[in-house]
Amino acid sequence: MTEQHLPICDYEGSDYQISFWDRGGRAYEDQAEAVALRRLLPSSGKLLLEIGAGAGRNTPRYHDFERVALLDYSLTQLQQAQERLGKSDRYLYVAGDVYRLPFVDALFDAATMIRVLHHLAEAPIALAQIRRVLQPHGAFILEFANKQNLKAILRYLLHRQDWSPFTAEPVEFAPLNFDFHPKAVRAWLSEADFEVERQLTVSHFRIGLLKRLVPAKWLVALDSLAQLTGDWWQLTPSVFVKSRAVGQDGILSCEGAFFRCPACGHEQLDELDQVLICSSCGKKWPVVDGIYDFRDK
Repeated sequence: MTEQHLPICDYEGSDYQISFWDRGGRAYEDQAEAVALRRLLPSSGKLLLEIGAGAGRNTPRYHDFERVALLDYSLTQLQQAQERLGKSDRYLYVAGDVYRLPFVDALFDAATMIRVLHHLAEAPIALAQIRRVLQPHGAFILEFANKQNLKAILRYLLHRQDWSPFTAEPVEFAPLNFDFHPKAVRAWLSEADFEVERQLTVSHFRIGLLKRLVPAKWLVALDSLAQLTGDWWQLTPSVFVKSRAVGQDGILSCEGAFFRCPACGHEQLDELDQVLICSSCGKKWPVVDGIYDFRDK
């Protein structure tokens, strides 16, 4: 299956930010993830790529970077992000496909991908694309849904689920919703020329009863301490991994180039009347109210 035909989980038209985060009783998970990001993010940087930015929930947490490029496949999610964050030179909004990132090689000095990998049927292809657009030694912070979590282990031992949490292959528990084994994710990162530097286990207390009985700030404080065991074992539903781009450096891109055509890979795009035109294949990519749209629909 080629990159052009890989299935995409599209949040177009979704009120995910409001229904899941703002009103979904997930203040604990949100703040626990904020703690993990503070621990893993570089202290400063010029240009960060946020993959699967959605409505911009995490974007303000990248305040130590001069510019942030928000990438999401959904145009409406990026429009919601614009409403939350505003239009400014600091934020660049891009609708695109993680399997065919519309950026030149070695452009970013850091990248994040939070709550996205679990929607990817071909995770290694996406990781290779992220490595391509990162500068040598660039930092990459990845969050993934862990199949080897305590709840899954207990359910398996009690014969309440068929799939094993100990095997390496992903489990698709719903269409385009995957859990991954930590060893498999680390192997994919290594194959894509990333070197793992640190792991944090997150959301140790993602239990409905606990969240109803215990104030979120207490759970976050406990989670903050428990996260530090992440390099020893990974038994939580969510795992954060910080890795560094290593291996052979990519081919230098055209001087001053930023975007590249996801259809043919050419790096010369001409902008005319709110449209980017590839000088090689002639493909036209619209700019919709400040959002660069590289979706091939």
